[in-house]
Amino acid sequence: MREDIVIIGGGLAGSEAAWQAAVNANMVTPIMLIRAVVDGMIARRFGRIVNITSRSVKAPLAHLGLSNGARAGLTGFVAGLARQVAKHNVAINNLLPGPFLTARQADGLRNLAAKAGQDYEAFLATRVAENPAGRFGTPDEFGKACAFLCSADAGFIIGQNLVIDGGSVNATI
Repeated sequence: MREDIVIIGGGLAGSEAAWQAAVNANMVTPIMLIRAVVDGMIARRFGRIVNITSRSVKAPLAHLGLSNGARAGLTGFVAGLARQVAKHNVAINNLLPGPFLTARQADGLRNLAAKAGQDYEAFLATRVAENPAGRFGTPDEFGKACAFLCSADAGFIIGQNLVIDGGSVNATI
């Protein structure tokens, strides 16, 4: 492995087992869950599936290491399947969240702040300031976006990737 390539979270240096675990957790397991429910949805002529992945599908994040590719793989799978089941009123989409003020996010930021030798509050303020919205999202905002994609009103949204990140991914497509 090249010394100038550093991937956190296993990355290039991760064991084969770590790679397989990342693919299983972030791609295979969601596909198996979809497989378990999609036929019933087709039979009922109604269904909504929302995969919660990460903004890293559009803009890979170095610290997510192994999960970047697996999440992108799930997104590719969904793109094909969603278009096959849409005629049965089954909509499959992906939510790609960025920074949301959750306990998990706070724990991760505390760890990053400690590794950087910085005060957590100052580190958090810097991260918040980096987001174009000037804040992190709230769990309530996330829930409402997910609820909409699960509603009957979202039946014409098929195989899409909704980035909800306060504008932190700088992309037009």
